[in-house]
Amino acid sequence: MNVIFLTLDRFLNINDREISEDLMRKFRREGHNVYVVCPRERSFNLPTSLTEQGGVIILGVKTLNMQKSSIIEKGVGTLLIEGQFKRAIKKYFKGIKFDLILYTTPPITFTNVVKYLKKNNPHTKSYLLLKDIFPQNAVDMEMFSKKSPFWWYFREKEKALYKVSDFIGCMSPANVEFVLKHNAYVDPVSIEVAPNSIELAQQVSLSDAEKQAMRNKYQIPIDKPVFIYGGNLGKPQGIPFLIECLEANKNRKDCHFLIVGSGTEYGRIKEWFDSSNALSVSLYQRLPKSDYDKLVQCCDVGLIFLDHRFTIPNFPSRLLSYLEYKMPVLCATDPNTDMGRIAEKNGFGYWCESNSVEAFNSMLDKIINSDLHGMGEAGFKYLSNNFLVDNTYSAIIKHF
Repeated sequence: MNVIFLTLDRFLNINDREISEDLMRKFRREGHNVYVVCPRERSFNLPTSLTEQGGVIILGVKTLNMQKSSIIEKGVGTLLIEGQFKRAIKKYFKGIKFDLILYTTPPITFTNVVKYLKKNNPHTKSYLLLKDIFPQNAVDMEMFSKKSPFWWYFREKEKALYKVSDFIGCMSPANVEFVLKHNAYVDPVSIEVAPNSIELAQQVSLSDAEKQAMRNKYQIPIDKPVFIYGGNLGKPQGIPFLIECLEANKNRKDCHFLIVGSGTEYGRIKEWFDSSNALSVSLYQRLPKSDYDKLVQCCDVGLIFLDHRFTIPNFPSRLLSYLEYKMPVLCATDPNTDMGRIAEKNGFGYWCESNSVEAFNSMLDKIINSDLHGMGEAGFKYLSNNFLVDNTYSAIIKHF
């Protein structure tokens, strides 16, 4: 069947090991005709254009900068992108009848594009991959209040998107419960778990000598377990609490912390790092991708942090890379997110709320004295049973 995927992901290379690219390759391998519509931000200085990669047709639409840009440009870009996508689809995909429309949040402004595509083919089904819940997450982060006109505007957009979606795939059971609780008009039959998923890489495990060489290269101890935080360092991650935890353990002798990432709050953690004289913490803003992938394999436990103010149940995708490398996880999150409880129930991690350094330290002691290898194997098993592209593909395609 003809499948069209609307996304904010850049899709520069269909063979990249990324969540969206992995899923689209799966659809193509299963014999479907796959069309992707994605932004070509103004920073790339490229016009709207059509390309083909690995049998997938990619329509790159010229837009404002949607990533690593100011809040104003990102906001205006989010408002404009619906019209930009619709015009480009009319021009480049004229006459094509799509059987399945896939789209993700963010953004929540694809409603009219979906309606246009469904109008051209009354048999078309639409499937929303709900990766975050906006505008409630913005309220949680105090970007605006529920008394703000922004709340009213985006809340109406959110409702419209849910109503136009024949099916909604959520990241976790807690997400399903949240959507149904706060949106009575959503049919429970139409909503299910269809999480972020990956395609396993054909990896060659590093030898002990190679792991030691990588640790030496980045001045990381070789005689103690290493806890890695890799990824975005922004407001949703609750960086002030992360800093509190690092401060409390900065000279710990039985483990080491490695922070690798960038984002709006990187400067805050860099300022703390430069003044702390921490012996058990290493901080890097950017590493070559090949080195980062190798360095992750040299670590022992993955760290996940979320701001305690969240009322929506986030499910960060960085969990997948940790589990792929057979690392247990230590999660410090809000109480609404079910990631930590899933980790504990299935034996691949521990969880505490992200408002108590004492609770974090208790979980830290617990995991240091646990069977890290066994927990890592349990995590890889859970990944294989729940977070591979085969699982998400099957969740979607069963409706057809």
